[in-house]
Amino acid sequence: MSKRVAVVTGSNQGIGLAIVRSLCGKFQGDVYLTARDQARGRQAVEALQKEGLKPLFHQLDITDRDSIKKLRGSMLEQYGGVDVLINNAGIAFKTDDTTPFATQAEVSLATNFFATRDVCTELLPIIKPKGRVVNVSSMVSVRSLHKCSSELQAKFRSETLTENELVELMKKFVEDTKKGIHSEQGWPSTAYGVSKIGVTVLSKIHARILSRDRPADGILLNACCPGWVRTQMAGQKAPKSPDEGAETPVYLALLPPEAKSPHGEYVSEKKVEAW
Repeated sequence: MSKRVAVVTGSNQGIGLAIVRSLCGKFQGDVYLTARDQARGRQAVEALQKEGLKPLFHQLDITDRDSIKKLRGSMLEQYGGVDVLINNAGIAFKTDDTTPFATQAEVSLATNFFATRDVCTELLPIIKPKGRVVNVSSMVSVRSLHKCSSELQAKFRSETLTENELVELMKKFVEDTKKGIHSEQGWPSTAYGVSKIGVTVLSKIHARILSRDRPADGILLNACCPGWVRTQMAGQKAPKSPDEGAETPVYLALLPPEAKSPHGEYVSEKKVEAW
């Protein structure tokens, strides 16, 4: 039987680094810290090694499809697939950022939604039986959903929404911001929030596909909110430490082999939340 492996995207700092730290102590197998920047990634690995942990490093830029494919090839060659995938990589503009909203929308969705989807497209087919996939979303996705028009809310809650339809909705948001009509089209004025609506809904769609196409494999896939965490992205006023923020993603990553749920859910503080 091949050795088990866990991969955490965007994990050279913040919540991602804390997830790797926790998995190194709890996961029975190799744990890969990934980062766009080789030097920063290796620096983070060295810092954890000084704590007595043994993470491995693999370069990964989720916005570069070739980079994702290299990771896929490496995981197949060395491990025959992936046991745990945590999609943590993401970006957020600060509230006082003066970048035009349409640009914020395009950049936020390109990374948080479209690049995360690309990782899933490449890696979900090689998730091993009893594998666990965790997409790090945000409480902002729920808040933003409630600010959408009732028509959009119905679409984002639909059990029959397809991946392609979701992709078209995400593209429409970006286009509507460029035309300056996103508010009248029923969208909230938060690019990060809409990108994380996309992540949560994509998780539900992918979970349904796994249940349909690979029912015997027992793979569990969920979206989660780590909470408001003190990171470079969220600021220093946040109440949670990165290690506390890692608790729910790691809990979902380590659901026991016999577990049947949660699956296709949005989870916060280790509890399933209404969507």
